Amino acid sequence: MQIVETTNEGLKRAYTVTIPAQTITERVEGEIKKIAPQVRMPGFRPGKVPANLVKKMHGAAIHQEALNTTIREAMDKLVADNALRPAMNPDVSLGEGYEEGKDAELTVSLEVLPVIEAPSTDGLKLEKLTVPVAEDQIQEALERIASQQQRFETKDGAAEDGDQVICDFTGKLDGEEFEGGKAEKQPIVIGSGRLIPGFEEQLVGMKAGDERTITVTFPEDYPADNLKGKEVTFDIVVHEIKAPAESKIDDDFAKELGLEGLEQLRDLLKGQLEQETAGMTRTAMKRSLLDQLAAGHDFDVPPTMVEAEFSQIWQQLTHEAGHEEDPEAALKEIEAEKDDYRKIAERRVRLGLLLSEIGQANGVEVSQQEMSMLVSQAAQQYRPEDRQRFMEYVANDPMMAAQLRAPLYEDKVVDFLIEKADVTEREVTRDELQAAIEADTDGETTEAKKPAAKKPAAKKAPAKKAAADKAEDGEAEKKPAAKKAPAKKAPAKKAEAADDAAEEKPAAKKPAAKKAPAKKAPAKKAEAAEGEAKPAAKKPAAKKAPAKKAAAKTED
Repeated sequence: MQIVETTNEGLKRAYTVTIPAQTITERVEGEIKKIAPQVRMPGFRPGKVPANLVKKMHGAAIHQEALNTTIREAMDKLVADNALRPAMNPDVSLGEGYEEGKDAELTVSLEVLPVIEAPSTDGLKLEKLTVPVAEDQIQEALERIASQQQRFETKDGAAEDGDQVICDFTGKLDGEEFEGGKAEKQPIVIGSGRLIPGFEEQLVGMKAGDERTITVTFPEDYPADNLKGKEVTFDIVVHEIKAPAESKIDDDFAKELGLEGLEQLRDLLKGQLEQETAGMTRTAMKRSLLDQLAAGHDFDVPPTMVEAEFSQIWQQLTHEAGHEEDPEAALKEIEAEKDDYRKIAERRVRLGLLLSEIGQANGVEVSQQEMSMLVSQAAQQYRPEDRQRFMEYVANDPMMAAQLRAPLYEDKVVDFLIEKADVTEREVTRDELQAAIEADTDGETTEAKKPAAKKPAAKKAPAKKAAADKAEDGEAEKKPAAKKAPAKKAPAKKAEAADDAAEEKPAAKKPAAKKAPAKKAPAKKAEAAEGEAKPAAKKPAAKKAPAKKAAAKTED
């Protein structure tokens, strides 16, 4: 085999590789001898089919497989002999006019990873912003739980706003019952806004045993075509009227939640609040750490990695812009900032390479047990019958394995650096901590990021929250969307219906070389781990909540 380097400029490399015809022919003949004993052909005893007949029957397929295997081995030798570290899969093309019996002329082009001097981990200074949990926060959380656990007690007299009405109803369109418009002993809280306009209000004044027919009009945007904008009637039969009962936050209240008492509930809530702010604190420290690393290192990065990272970011941005109230305006806004997002992609790639270099230099590793857990967790996104095939796919695809491994590896390197840094603590409010996290460098490399005031939500570009904010800290691996519980068949629920049920995120491009056996590997959102331009494939679609029948509206 002959290898000739044709390009060596910066991070770009190109080669011509010539594989002798004899090498391929010998592999083909070896493969024919190997499979001949298993070939069955009428007129010949098992294992006695002549090699020339085997070649006539299966020669084309055997030759193609032999050629592919020889090319893969040639690429391995090219990488090893030239001590290359490819940034992405090399681009390999077979010369035109190749046919069996001729030398295989290959053109290979690739980008290599830059040589990075082992970065010093000394002199890092970080500020740990902490938020103490105040008693009023715990009390607010208790009251929120109490409001969610609202109890009702039977009362005499007419139904009022805020009361719960237990009733039967039957919906009719033009005198005929329609699907999903009927229920028995349905609890309806007047004023909850769970039902279409006009339904709950017409229950006011009814008493236990009363019957009434009400008229309502379905909204124009209702998901059921046969009901949108239509006037219908509901026959109501009231069984019971209940008034809100005071929810006392005491030991009995905690025991109703399955706990030993109020003290245990308070401790649990305090722990949850501390855990939440601890996560925010780490995010702020990580962002500050990455800013320091970015400010202290500047080196060329492979354009293909930057383009792959930018592609993921851009797909996510355009997807989310398409779900804004004014998609056209949102798209124009992110289009105007396209260069900024490309800088973010470059920064992420550079920081990813830098963190990888630091991790390797300091012996940071992801254990086999940790990797097995990552693969097992990712496999849970698939149907039970597909999980084993997914795990086999990851085991045979180093690129996919690296994609799953990258976020955990990055976090372990970050934890290593935080332990090495000179850390000072400062108490702040939750708002101040949030502002520090949301401070947006837009991919710029600054030594210290000053907390920025939050932009008004309406003006905020969808990108800033969807990708750019998280792009800076690298902690944006999107978890699979939880399956939504099927909605109850309540009548007349407004139609913010299934739009929110289960959005499917766009998938980034995956290397053309390999495909998953049954399903593609799950996609990481555009906010993938900092700097890892990991090829991603399509995410399994989340199951959508069942379409709301008749009157259904999603409950708040």
